[in-house]
Amino acid sequence: MKPSTIDEFHAAQAPEDRLICEALRQAIDGGLPEAESKIWHAHPVWFLSGNPIVGYSKLKSCVRLLFWSGQSFETPGLKPEGTFKAAEARYTDVDQVDAALLSQWLEESRRIQWDYKNIYKRKGRLERIL
Repeated sequence: MKPSTIDEFHAAQAPEDRLICEALRQAIDGGLPEAESKIWHAHPVWFLSGNPIVGYSKLKSCVRLLFWSGQSFETPGLKPEGTFKAAEARYTDVDQVDAALLSQWLEESRRIQWDYKNIYKRKGRLERIL
């Protein structure tokens, strides 16, 4: 069964992965208090004005933190993911979550956004909105 809330998503994780998810959620909620958070495509995702900004998911070997516009960030530490502008960090232990670095990425995520909300209207073309 797919989770319908972030709490349900966390409850379905193994204990170590749950700790990682909880640390990420706390940092994201603190860093983007104005963002709307919800389960989207079965994973926790935060949105600003309807545009997906950051989220995380459980992969086979880790928890992946994904910033939709992360390839445009200046702060190092994220790896490109996919064919658009997303970038990721992967965690296997809660001690790997660097709160200061995550805070910098979250600040950049507010300032640097590509318009994923309208990607279908633009037939797969992304435009910078901030």
